[in-house]
Amino acid sequence: MINIAWHPLFAHPLPEGHRFPMLKYELIPEQLLHQGLISRKNMFAPEIVSEDVILLSHKLEYWKQLRDLTLPAKEQRRIGFPLTAQLVEREVRIAQGTIDGAMFAKQYGIAFNVAGGTHHAGSNWGEGFCLLNDQAIAANYLLNNGLASQILIIDLDVHQGNGTAEIFYNEPRVFTFSMHGDKNFPFRKEQSDLDIALEDGIEDEMYLNKLSACLPGLLEHKPDFVFYLSGVDVLKSDKLGKLALSKVACRERDRMILQFCKDNDLPVQVSMGGGYSPDIKDIVDTHCNTFKVGIDIFE
Repeated sequence: MINIAWHPLFAHPLPEGHRFPMLKYELIPEQLLHQGLISRKNMFAPEIVSEDVILLSHKLEYWKQLRDLTLPAKEQRRIGFPLTAQLVEREVRIAQGTIDGAMFAKQYGIAFNVAGGTHHAGSNWGEGFCLLNDQAIAANYLLNNGLASQILIIDLDVHQGNGTAEIFYNEPRVFTFSMHGDKNFPFRKEQSDLDIALEDGIEDEMYLNKLSACLPGLLEHKPDFVFYLSGVDVLKSDKLGKLALSKVACRERDRMILQFCKDNDLPVQVSMGGGYSPDIKDIVDTHCNTFKVGIDIFE
């Protein structure tokens, strides 16, 4: 049973005139349905995550500024768009969707969030279109409720998961792995447990070889749950990525990670992360490939 978190706010969180291009969040489920890969019964609409769960990962003062829409203008500019009640509701639903997905993954092996991957949000800041860190919130939820003992976060977005690294810097029960563009945003990196910094223009073979070499060592942490951030801004076509991966290599990347999870009996929750190619079709097709690979491996 494949379970996929989706809500209309994932696609339409901002007032007219301020919309960041979020069309992909509407088109991904439509394409999966059109191709017959899923049905409506596979999709669930998450509720709002509770404050006590948010505060396992984020500082109270920062959360109150988001909740009460009092975040200073400078901090809103750091996030990248104006703070609105709809935007905050979107983030808390995404976070709950990732928690719910983690619970479904424990039951069925894998679950997806059409949105999420908000890895630039640290304990007391938002940045790079991220307000709350959905996978960090879900990881702390599992740990706090005794539902996991050792967690592995695999972040293959082109941008370093700086917020995730900061939140778990002193948490030995969470191993953070980020493979990202060295000379890309964020320009001030945090320290993950394992950072693989990539030169601009890296192509398929070298990228996949670097990733393959890392996987065996990730088991030394003895994880019993995995969060995977599957950003498609690694594509050559991406206007922000600076790497040079093909769609075929991106799909092989996903296959490597999800087969690694399957082979080692590790439940995995997948959040989509970034993608900024000029042609929306490239973004949607590559994200949908992640779902296809997961369905092929786990069903």
